[in-house]
This record gives sequence, structure tokens and C-alpha cells, in this order.
Amino acid sequence: MTIDRRRFLAAASGGAALVAAPSLLRAQAAATIRIGEINSYTAQPAFLKPYRQGWELALEQVNAAGGVLGRKVETLFRDDAGKPEDAVRHAGDLLNAEKVDLIAGGYLSNVGLAIADFAAQNKRLYAASEPLSDALVWSKGNRYTFRLRPSTYMQAAMLVEEAAKLKARKWALVAPNYEYGQSAVKWFKTLLKQARPDVEFVAEQYPALGRIDAGATVQALEAAKPEAIFNVTFSADLTNLVRQGNTRGLFEGRDVVSMLTGEPEYLDALGGEAPEGWIVTGYPHADLATPEHVKFRDAYMAKYKDYPRLGSVVGFDTMNSIAAALARAGSTDTEKLVDAMEGLKFPSAFGAAEYRAIDHQSTLGAFVGRTALKDGKGVMVGWRYCDGARYLPSDDVVKTLRPAG
Repeated sequence: MTIDRRRFLAAASGGAALVAAPSLLRAQAAATIRIGEINSYTAQPAFLKPYRQGWELALEQVNAAGGVLGRKVETLFRDDAGKPEDAVRHAGDLLNAEKVDLIAGGYLSNVGLAIADFAAQNKRLYAASEPLSDALVWSKGNRYTFRLRPSTYMQAAMLVEEAAKLKARKWALVAPNYEYGQSAVKWFKTLLKQARPDVEFVAEQYPALGRIDAGATVQALEAAKPEAIFNVTFSADLTNLVRQGNTRGLFEGRDVVSMLTGEPEYLDALGGEAPEGWIVTGYPHADLATPEHVKFRDAYMAKYKDYPRLGSVVGFDTMNSIAAALARAGSTDTEKLVDAMEGLKFPSAFGAAEYRAIDHQSTLGAFVGRTALKDGKGVMVGWRYCDGARYLPSDDVVKTLRPAG
């Protein structure tokens, strides 16, 4: 065996461990299960900082319990900056250079769809945590992609249950102009029209993600004189919309139904400007007292000295569902992992959930309630948990929505 001069001199001077280091590192890598996690950390920090903390809490707990299959688990995190092309580049590097066993993550729907396409082409498992577009598991679904969070269809169906009870007949809609926003609006319109054939949609606004002209958007919505508004904006766009809407009186005397707005990530940013009385999906972290959630919340607060956000739950549950799949598969082999994920029951901070075999969508649910102000901050009140399994179409319908089978 040839030894280069640097290593020979190091060994001669008592550094013999350097000669063995490469083989030692290879052995350590083989003994570790590696997950490549890709997300929009710099583009969406309000959600993804808590997400990573939730993930790392679950990872710490898994490893403290002995890992999976007698092996420690490690995560290699990558930032896609909200760009599909960067996500795909990272996925290739993680699989080919870092030799990860599977890919996970994703926040924006267009990014998640790009990773899912990469996973299908390369026949590697992709555990999508956050992207909400239904295309991910239906029209563009594939054998290798699974999704944790309740989709745009599921959350629209939850909100329509409440929206259909309102007296409002004329609706306006506002959503970010990309896959998630378009999907959410499509399903809300479809499902509300089924429940209330008398409704009509008098205005639709699609501002660019992260670049909303809130004044012009509010003016256009007001000009249509709707009786109710369906909102899908989030993050800084939501803050700007609410601020301009409050200033211009858009929400006075009107019902508002809003996807994601009850999540603490977005209510925190609104502070005392948080709207009151909106019907929202979200996460009542302070009041949810189920055993699973209390255990999670206590562990999270002990580790981070802060309360969890919804991102924290998504990160925690994604990591735990992957650990459950690995244990069920008894292997890191991709095909065995995919088979194990189909029909997999796994624990979550909200209770038991399952990845459906028919479309790879999890049955994790969401909370629906109304917004209110408490101590100068937005909170959810009058909330209820909506089990995701109740808000998915029948198998016969899914077969028509997921042509790839």
C-alpha cells in the first residue's frame, strides 16, 4: 500500500491515527443512517427555524433511545432559498456525494414538486414535510413521494364546513400567485359551490409571493363589494394585507375565512394588529392539552426555552415518521422503505396518523377556529381538531385524481 509523504511523516511523529482515519470515517458513515433535508431556511425563517428545532428535538430523542435498526441517525441540512433549481441541485449532491439514504423537507409547493420529480426520476424516497399542493400526491404523485401536512384540499374542506354556514353569498379571494395559492383557491371554490350552490365569486386577486402591493390589492377587493373574503396569503404578505385592510376598512362588516392564519408564526408577526373573528386553520399551542401534545410541548420548551410553532410540530412529526418507516422496513433500501411508508401508522404531536397507501397523503389533521386578541397578541379561540382522514375524497375519486396510481 502506498502512503503519501504527509501521512508518513505524521505517523512517524506519533500521528499514526491519521493513516487509519479514512477507513475509520467510512466505517462510521456506514453505521449511520443519513437523511438529506432540503428547505427554504433563508426565504421563510418564521416557519423554518421552529421546523428545524422540532426536527432536531425528534432526532435527539430517536438517537437517545438507541437510534433506528441499531444505528444512529444524522441529518444533513441544505437551504434551497425558495428556488426549485437549488433544491434539485442539493438533492443530487446529497444522494451522489453525501450518500444519504433518503431526501426530506420542502416548504414551498413549487419547490416540493421539483424535488418530487427528482425523487421519481432517481427512484429515491422523498418524505415531503410541508408543501401543500395537491399535485404532489395526486396529479403529479409518484411511488417515491409522501406528504405529511394536510393539503390545500384538506384545509379548504375544513374551512368550507364553516364558510358554508355563513350568510355571505358574494365572495372575493386573494392568494399568492403560485402553485399553493392557485390550488387552495381552486378547491375552496369547488367545495364551497358544492355546499352552497347560491354563492358567487366576484373578485380574485393573485399578488406575487413576497411582493404583494397590499394597498392596490385591498382597493381591488373593496371595489368588488364582497360579503366575505377567502384569504390564502401568509408570512409578510399576510401582515401587509392585514395592515392595509385594517387601515382602509376592508374587513369591517365582512366575514373572512383564511388558510394558515391561525398558526403562531403568522399571528406573532401581526402582534396587536391581528384580526379578530376570522375563521382560520392554525395551531392553538398554549391550550392543546392532549397527552401527546403536552409531552411534545414540554420537551420542546425545556430544550429551546420557547413555545412551539406549527413549524416545530411539522419538523418533529416528519422526523418521527421517517424513523417509524425505517423501523418498519428493517432496512434503508429505498423500495423496502417505500413499501413500509404505504399504510404506515406513526405517532405525532397531535395523535396517531397514517400515510395512506392509495395516494401517500398523511392523515395528520389541522385545527379550525377563530382569531382573537389576548394580551396584545393574536390567538385561536373556539377551535376544534379536524382529523385529516375525514377531509379526503373517497378512494374512487382519488383514483381519478392520481392517474399514475
